[in-house]
Amino acid sequence: MTYEQIAEMMEEMGLPFAYHHYAEGESPEPPFLLFLSPGENTFSADNLAYFSCKQLDIELYTDKKQPELEEQVEAVLSQHEIYYTKTETFIDSEELYEVLYEMEV
Repeated sequence: MTYEQIAEMMEEMGLPFAYHHYAEGESPEPPFLLFLSPGENTFSADNLAYFSCKQLDIELYTDKKQPELEEQVEAVLSQHEIYYTKTETFIDSEELYEVLYEMEV
């Protein structure tokens, strides 16, 4: 997927989003999304790259647990036939829940 295709998919989730982070003082009130591509996995042999997959992380931030928003994000990922793993944590310093979706596209 290209950056543009990923951004279009993020639009479908219906929440404010940004790539990697919001500028200081510009983050919206929760809930909001961040997405980033922390790396790439490449299949190669004989000094040739045959196939490459971008790693994609989508982070959902909420001020309280909101399963309906998680389902909203997951529905879009399912529509795009994207397999993901999901973890959750509470960030004490921000008083926010983070639900992290990790996938390859």
